[in-house]
Amino acid sequence: MFDTTHAHITTWVVAIILFFVAVGLHNAGKNKGMKIVHMILRLFYLLIILTGALLFWKHQGINPALYGIKGLVGIWVIGMFEMVLVRTKKGKSTNMFWILLVVSLLLVLYLGLRLPLGWRPFA
Repeated sequence: MFDTTHAHITTWVVAIILFFVAVGLHNAGKNKGMKIVHMILRLFYLLIILTGALLFWKHQGINPALYGIKGLVGIWVIGMFEMVLVRTKKGKSTNMFWILLVVSLLLVLYLGLRLPLGWRPFA
């Protein structure tokens, strides 16, 4: 079932879309809608971790250290999603967390594309 990355990529693409929808709903003043989207996003965090873990366990013999680092950076991305949304909801500053989110997201995309299961444009 997990010979390819389709399920994993689908879950994180949907999560990124949901993240920006939640931010947009907050900016529009629709807090109830943001809360609903945020809860759905948290479900997708679990799906991302589950599909990533299944891919890791199936293909860890290829390059376990780099896949492990990618997994940790992926958890970092999820953490930054959550920090931006929670601090936005509380009205606190999110500038540093947006920067960390962009850095971690670029790093995890680079690692994902660089590793053997990825697309390999950086080979």
